Amino acid sequence: MTYETLAIERRGAVATIWMDRPAVFNAFNERLIAELAAACAELDADAGVRVVVLAGRGKHFSAGADLNWMRRASDSTEAENLADSRKFAAMLRTLSEMSKPTIARVQGAALGGGTGLTAACDMAIAADDASFATSEVKFGIIPAVISPYVLRAIGPRHALRYFQSAERFGAAEAKAMGLVGEVVTLDELDAAVDRLVQALLACGPQAQLAAKQLIAALAGRPIDDAVAEETAGRIARQRATAEAREGFAAFFDKRSPAWMQ
Repeated sequence: MTYETLAIERRGAVATIWMDRPAVFNAFNERLIAELAAACAELDADAGVRVVVLAGRGKHFSAGADLNWMRRASDSTEAENLADSRKFAAMLRTLSEMSKPTIARVQGAALGGGTGLTAACDMAIAADDASFATSEVKFGIIPAVISPYVLRAIGPRHALRYFQSAERFGAAEAKAMGLVGEVVTLDELDAAVDRLVQALLACGPQAQLAAKQLIAALAGRPIDDAVAEETAGRIARQRATAEAREGFAAFFDKRSPAWMQ
């Protein structure tokens, strides 16, 4: 597929989706939202892709909503805004529910929807110049569509502050809150992403998907008999897979497993 607002770079089993609107700091509009959804679906269906990195060209990851898009939204009817928001929500869900690991590579501004994209990825690494905000209330609106992902990342207590104050916070604060997992200098950003990519490629892809599904199934549930039984069933099923047999065989044979070859 040909994209106008994105560029997809492939290196072996790793695909990087570059948001490619640097002149407007990779701000969102209808086209970028549609193309991000399509790119995530395309790469998720590609068996040759093991890890997906989401990144932004230029100095900034994403400065949030495009001003022209916001102006059109302010003049639209509620029904038109609902249709628009559903597309944004569907894109974030497609990204969040990809069957392979996703990493946000964040530098510069990651505001509004940029914060949402960071949170929707499985993990995130930020340069120390990165800044984040759920700035929607400054415009008289709310961060509704990104809220499930940001809440999952930072929790309700932090969300109560930043959803209402629209304050910017830096990479160190984002790490302390759980939005990003690692902060490095801008010069070290690509190397840090690559280290994480290599760690992910060393692991079984089907086991990674099962682990992702495990988290989705158990998050927020009480530890009770039902959870204990479900976890026992999940590990029993996973142990019976061809991937698990290969993983154990490779370990005992002191060789790399098939998925690393």
